[in-house]
Amino acid sequence: MSVTAQSVWENCLLFIKDNINPQAFKTWFLPIVAVKLTDNALSIQVPSKFFYEWLEEHYVKILKIALTKELGENARLVYVIRMENTYGNKQPFTEKIPSSQRQHAMQPQEVEMAVRNKDPELRNPFVIPGIRNLKIESQLNPTYNFENFLEGDSNRLARSAGIAVANKPGGTSFNPLLIFGGVGLGKTHLAHAIGVQIKDKYPEKTVLYISAEKFTQQYIESVRKNTRNDFVHFYQIIDVLILDDVQFLSGKAGTQDVFFHIFNHLHQNGKQIILTSDKAPVDMQDIEQRLLSRFKWGLSAELMTPDFDTRVSILQNKLYRDGVEMNDDIIEYVAKHIKSNIRELEGAIISLIAQSSFNKREVTLELAKQVVEKFVKNTKREISIDYIQKAVCDYFQMDLETLLSKTRRRHIVQARQLAMFFAKKYTKTSLASIGSQIGDRDHATVLHACKTVDNLYTTDKQFRKYVDDLNNKFTF
Repeated sequence: MSVTAQSVWENCLLFIKDNINPQAFKTWFLPIVAVKLTDNALSIQVPSKFFYEWLEEHYVKILKIALTKELGENARLVYVIRMENTYGNKQPFTEKIPSSQRQHAMQPQEVEMAVRNKDPELRNPFVIPGIRNLKIESQLNPTYNFENFLEGDSNRLARSAGIAVANKPGGTSFNPLLIFGGVGLGKTHLAHAIGVQIKDKYPEKTVLYISAEKFTQQYIESVRKNTRNDFVHFYQIIDVLILDDVQFLSGKAGTQDVFFHIFNHLHQNGKQIILTSDKAPVDMQDIEQRLLSRFKWGLSAELMTPDFDTRVSILQNKLYRDGVEMNDDIIEYVAKHIKSNIRELEGAIISLIAQSSFNKREVTLELAKQVVEKFVKNTKREISIDYIQKAVCDYFQMDLETLLSKTRRRHIVQARQLAMFFAKKYTKTSLASIGSQIGDRDHATVLHACKTVDNLYTTDKQFRKYVDDLNNKFTF
């Protein structure tokens, strides 16, 4: 039986497979193609310079042992880089190497294994900020976990889906998992919690958390340095990709394009994708339709403003973790008066503890009232749907029950449409959620209401006054 490049490499793979973990073998050795065998030199094709450097950094010893077993002490290994098409199309390998790649393919890739006495000192040409050399750190914050992400009616779906994904990443129908909601409601916390649990349960998996802003910066840098292929390949080897604030990609055509192809590769290979956004997919603007359609493949779970009971539980949990005792009436007072988001809620309790500590005063209800009053006054108020409904009711001198009723009387319908219009304008709540909170209507009704308000504003002088008057209330 004649010895061929394929037969030599297959024997090497059998040895390597027995000596490394299955995930590493699948990621780093299955994509390699044996090209030719000349004397004692085996040429293998790798998809990028990044791939070659990773092999040299991490697997040069086992490669040397495997090839020496097959070809003897004079064995040599030659790498030929075929730059991977970023659109995922598989092109046949040819012996002719483009001139732009020739120096990379013929100079540093030829490895004289017999004379190497130590591992090479190679650096990743695509350096991710915060990641040293070629080691991929998860960038996760271990303090953001499921234990301190308390469940309530406002987050039950998102939290349950997150736990399901953490237990079986890439193996549920929640891929991608898109978590969306307003500022300070826990999107980033939940995304980190999923990643932390995956790392605990599956330590061999490569998990990476990154903000969409940093992802965009890295992509721009890769284009500037002509290392786009390495950028793409880096993200294609991730097992669990967590992209925070995906709405940041709006209007960035190049970044959206490259993320589209990374997304496809990860999804097709059973990798888990977790996204966070301040908007539902249907409300995102300047995002390509083909990308939005993929966001909808899995589950979109909304985080809503926590109710009173959940806010109390959050404060109790925060105090317990910090080892602080506080009377229930004080906790309930803070929870009752700070409703906008969890970040402000916890900020208020921290301010209260600090005031007590610095001024050596006991934490009393009176002190709580002072701190909350100052905190709310000095904190930019986030307009809520409840506030908008109240303002509209006060303006038109009607009660909330009338506003939310099914009546089709013209002035009530217009008041309801104005409430929906301003809810869309001043909150980051999804259209479906706005509809459910304002009269239990659907997404289409809210969309129709917003269009009606826009049309009447330009054609009806009295209606324009309604809009301007209410708008002044929300922008004061």
